[in-house]
Amino acid sequence: MLSRLIIRNYALIENLDIAFSGKLNIITGETGAGKSIILGALSLILGQRIEGKYFFNQQKKCVIEGHFEIEAYPITAFFEDKDLDYEPSTVLRREISADGKSRAFINDTPVNLTVLRELGELLIDIHSQHATLEINNESFQLLVVDSIAANDLLLKNYQENYQHYKAVTQKLKTLEERSHQAKADADYYQFQYNELDEASLNDEFEQETLEQELNALSHAEEIKKSLITAGTALTEDEQSTVILLKEALLQLQHAEKYLPEVHELAERLNSALIEIRDIAAEVDVLESSTTIDESRTDAVNERLSTIYNLQKKHRVTSIQELIKIREGLSEKLDSASTTDEEIERLKKESAALKDELVILSDTLSASRNEIIPTIEKRVREMLAEVGMPNAVLKIVNELLDEDSLGATGRNKIQFLFSANKGQDPAPMNKVASGGELSRLMLSIKSLMSNHIALPTIIFDEIDTGISGEVALKVGAIMERLSEGMQVIAITHLPQIASKGDAHYFVFKDEKNDTTHTDITLLTNDERVMEIAKMLSGENPGEFALQHARELLEAAKS
Repeated sequence: MLSRLIIRNYALIENLDIAFSGKLNIITGETGAGKSIILGALSLILGQRIEGKYFFNQQKKCVIEGHFEIEAYPITAFFEDKDLDYEPSTVLRREISADGKSRAFINDTPVNLTVLRELGELLIDIHSQHATLEINNESFQLLVVDSIAANDLLLKNYQENYQHYKAVTQKLKTLEERSHQAKADADYYQFQYNELDEASLNDEFEQETLEQELNALSHAEEIKKSLITAGTALTEDEQSTVILLKEALLQLQHAEKYLPEVHELAERLNSALIEIRDIAAEVDVLESSTTIDESRTDAVNERLSTIYNLQKKHRVTSIQELIKIREGLSEKLDSASTTDEEIERLKKESAALKDELVILSDTLSASRNEIIPTIEKRVREMLAEVGMPNAVLKIVNELLDEDSLGATGRNKIQFLFSANKGQDPAPMNKVASGGELSRLMLSIKSLMSNHIALPTIIFDEIDTGISGEVALKVGAIMERLSEGMQVIAITHLPQIASKGDAHYFVFKDEKNDTTHTDITLLTNDERVMEIAKMLSGENPGEFALQHARELLEAAKS
């Protein structure tokens, strides 16, 4: 509920601080005194956009602040969803600077107007006979039926299953789209895989080995000539290295007989001679194995060409990368069959969940059908109380097909209304006046208040066009409504004003040649005087004062 409203520097208001009752609050005052200004300020903290500059003092900023007791309302999820601090006593604030810039806050956390508006809609329902009423909204009409039918647990169970069903169907849709795309690409993937698989790429060092072999094959003739020349120089020529070393060794061995120090040199030279003979032998083997093999050259060239072409095609530079690509293609081809299995599983799960939802939606529909006659009867009785004896509310509950399952079941609820005898019920926005809709809404919300915690409701002069006994009945309904929620009623009727738990009077005051709008909470004696003025005019006589006292006494009894 709205426990406190602070308005600073707005229109004709310099500074207002109003504490409201949790039940029925009455606001009265002469036409033009500023009641609509207070509502205008309140609408700003409910997220309404600024349509002009309304500053009492153009040099100061405008601040509107509303304090709300929200512990009774099931709206903690809103705070969690918006990442806001939840406080049982929540403060909505709007600050507007002189240059027109606006800032909004919820519990001192900056928010945008959309978030402020969303929370405001959960907290306050401003209801005037000229406003477009939520009663024409299909979601609200369904809320009316479900709240009075006490469908909370049934609806919660249905919605949990519905969310699961939606998650499964969304996953199924995503997988089917992927599968369709994968199958469209399957031939291409298969061709690429086959090409890589046929290349038999298993050794990541094969390319380097082949490139070295090709280099040797390409220069075989030159290599063979060099090896023959080297072999000849080492062993076969008359002045070959081996012959010269053997001669040198003989001379050292001869000198060794006379000079022992030469022995070590002879041993070293002998080792060199052995090494040179080994080298010569290996050169001879290499020369013999080196052949000019054009067929092998062609085979190596062909193999390398295959590798190079695959690397170019896949934009890589190594066999290792080609092997990874081949493995990735294999996984894609394998996943197609796995995806098909998962799709079949999800189809079965989705069908089972849908069957369960159909059963739950049928149960919901039956519960709604069962309570509808009671709602129609109770609303018709209350409409008769408020001066509409021939008014009829007819609630049509259409059960849609199984493919029309939604977040609240598969019912299409429609409220039809007729205010006059002989008139067929029709959609309310086509046949009901503002005053008729106001009284209909009052009746419906009075009925709902016995079943759920509703936000604060503000009735802005919905009593236009009624008087006397009907006004007393409207006041009585407001009074009953306030037993389950906070009601703020702006009225010109003394019969309604007398029902309030708290009565506020809005007036204009002139100070220092400046007109102010102000508001005051009336005492009992002041209420008697105000209601008497509403009955008979500015200077009420004793009869009007007595009548006012009787109205107040009757309201207390």
